[in-house]
Amino acid sequence: MTSKAVYTRRDLLLKKRDDFEDILEERRNSSDLRYAVKCYTPVLYKGLTPCTPDVLKSAVLDADPVRYVVCQVALESGKAADDVQAEASAILDEMAHRLQLGTVRFFAFALSKVFKALFRSVCVNEEGIQRLQQVIQEHPVVLLPSHRSYMDFLLMSYILYTYDLALPVIAAGMDFMGMKFVGEMLRMSGAFFIRRSFGGDKLYWAVFSEYVKTIVKNGYAPVEFFLEGTRSRTAKSLTPKLGLLNIVMEPFLKGEVFDVCLVPVSISYERILEEALYARELLGVPKPKESTSGLFKARKILREDYGSIHVYFGQPVSVRSLAHGHVDRCQFNLTPRHIPARPTEEMVRFVNGAAYRLVRAQEENSVLKPWVLLATLLLQKQDAAAAATALDELTERAVWLRDLSRQCGAFLHWPDHRRPSEVVSSSLALHGGLVRVSEGSVHLGQGPEDGTGSPEEQLLKRAVLVLSCASYRNQALHVFLRPALLASAVRVASAGRKQEVFQRFSFLRDVFSNEFILAPGAAVQDFEEACYLLERTGALQVAQHELAATERGQRTLDFLTGLLEPFVQGYRVVCRFLTDEAAERLTQKSFVPAVRQFTIKHLLAGRPRHLEILSSDLHKNALAALLRLGAVRRTQKDGLSVNKVMLNSLEDTLGGGTLPTRLAPARL
Repeated sequence: MTSKAVYTRRDLLLKKRDDFEDILEERRNSSDLRYAVKCYTPVLYKGLTPCTPDVLKSAVLDADPVRYVVCQVALESGKAADDVQAEASAILDEMAHRLQLGTVRFFAFALSKVFKALFRSVCVNEEGIQRLQQVIQEHPVVLLPSHRSYMDFLLMSYILYTYDLALPVIAAGMDFMGMKFVGEMLRMSGAFFIRRSFGGDKLYWAVFSEYVKTIVKNGYAPVEFFLEGTRSRTAKSLTPKLGLLNIVMEPFLKGEVFDVCLVPVSISYERILEEALYARELLGVPKPKESTSGLFKARKILREDYGSIHVYFGQPVSVRSLAHGHVDRCQFNLTPRHIPARPTEEMVRFVNGAAYRLVRAQEENSVLKPWVLLATLLLQKQDAAAAATALDELTERAVWLRDLSRQCGAFLHWPDHRRPSEVVSSSLALHGGLVRVSEGSVHLGQGPEDGTGSPEEQLLKRAVLVLSCASYRNQALHVFLRPALLASAVRVASAGRKQEVFQRFSFLRDVFSNEFILAPGAAVQDFEEACYLLERTGALQVAQHELAATERGQRTLDFLTGLLEPFVQGYRVVCRFLTDEAAERLTQKSFVPAVRQFTIKHLLAGRPRHLEILSSDLHKNALAALLRLGAVRRTQKDGLSVNKVMLNSLEDTLGGGTLPTRLAPARL
């Protein structure tokens, strides 16, 4: 798929976004019990009668693709075909949903109580709901929400029930199935459970893919899954996973349905329930195992205020329209449909391009709250965890950043009817666990450090605060990313020649393409978008062959280069670690703990200054980038081998050094 499949910011600036309605307002003024037992008659795909779980199971096990793989596995393993068929049936029993309206009503009642306790409002764009209501009647629908919290899939079902829409069947990880009682409740509210990885298990893949395709082909219910595959601990969008997306597109590509509609959904939390948990996970603290007892222990959060949620149902994306001119569907007629086949390179490019478009749509429709801007500004202090900022200065800078965000096309929820000082004070109060106001100054943290613990323990305490704030700052990165890459390129380029700036921009874009959502093959489009935005904000003058920073644009350029600085510094530290300390026995498993200790040592010595570089997410992304660029390669037994010359060159180039010929990208 070409880069045209991705949103352009120029189009976004012209786009009118839908208005929101708070669905909790009615819940606060009427009976939750009456709401839970209301007459629920959703409109279905072409008036279809809902399918029972048992009928669905029989349809999957009798499908030709499953029968073919059962025979293949029986031949390869020497087992009887009936035994393999029994294994397929057991896989389906473990996996399948058992949606029951009674369980849905229970959740509707319980979640009404929970949401009213936790959130001030749950705001939904009604026009998006109306679009969804229409498209559900015409085509099979796939819902693709962003994933930042455990709350996401419960929230989605709650909203659809509220608006009398067909409830989705939801792909969930096996972790939840292990929760006593709760796991089965989730299954009866529409969840189907899948393994995190299938390995080479052909039978499991056949049963799983046919289960999903049967639901899509027959339109029994909308299918819902998270395109990123897992929750983002950093609140940045993750590189999309293609497996499930490939499966739900296949019925259209093989001519089994006229079209499939993909609906990106953006869920924006003013305050994330798991903020401290995520920060600790990024510092190496193991993720708590999902359990029913853990759920009950978490009841104390019901006493907290988590602000508002905005849920934006985006424009439905037609797979038929996406595929037009990009995929030759005749290729699927060359072999019997029931025989599994690896996707062609053309198909992989098509699905990958569609996935990036959908994640970008999620980003563009995510709603930024004032705290996102405040966290961004607080983190740009020399030592974010220790430095104080005058409240008046923070308010002035927040208003400046609000205006810059809007110029760049951000979907910003800033109450303009209130004074900026009130908006800032209200946001700081909501996030009192991360920030405090004392004597007219704003500090990260709830109070002065007590000085207990080793220097390393104190460092990690500060890092929890910084990474928690960074998870909010990261929500705005998609707005500023391309201008920030360009600002960094302009600062380093020796002259304002457009070609030289583009090469530096493309180098940075390539290095950070595991860190951010940057669609393959869209470097020129991203560069033009960045030029357009920085010219629009007055930070750059753009001519045919030259780029020049303006005097009034210095503040904007300083801000944008500061946004990228923690990532640049983090990648340079990883390069230095691999150059200085990587032993022959370093493995991918030992890499993250080893680089974390190396980073802690250097932070304690006062060399790097950004505590964000302790994030395991950054370390993993940096390693993925270095593997892709060839500076590191995998060896047998999960080992790593490094090219020290190339690592030194990359570290130097990220620090502003000359762009080596072998790293220079194609011309503009």
